Amino acid sequence: MSLTAEEIAFATELFSGLDAITTRRMMGGLCLYQDGTIFAMVHTELGILIKAAPGFVPELQAAGCTQWTYTRDSGKTSSMPYWSLPEGAEDDPDLACDWARRALAHL
Repeated sequence: MSLTAEEIAFATELFSGLDAITTRRMMGGLCLYQDGTIFAMVHTELGILIKAAPGFVPELQAAGCTQWTYTRDSGKTSSMPYWSLPEGAEDDPDLACDWARRALAHL
C-alpha cells in the first residue's frame, strides 16, 4: 500500500514551519529532510514517525512515544531509529516542528 497524496500533503504541511524541507519516497513510505538530514518519515501503516539518535531517545520515552519495531522472517525482532510523535503533535504544527528541531539537534 502506498501513501496517498493527502497523507504526503498533511505531513509536509505539519512540518512547514521548518526551513528547507524536502521529501523522498523510501522504506515503505516517505522520508522528510531538512537541509539534507532525515528527521522524520511517514510510514504507510505507522503514520508519522520522528527519527531519534540515542541521546534523544530518553525525551521520546518520557513523552510516551513508542519505537518502530518489526519481526523479521526469521522471527527475530528488530528496532528502527524511528518513534511515534508525542501525543498532540500530529494535530499541532508548532509542537511537531518543536519535536523535529529537537530531533535534528541530536542528528
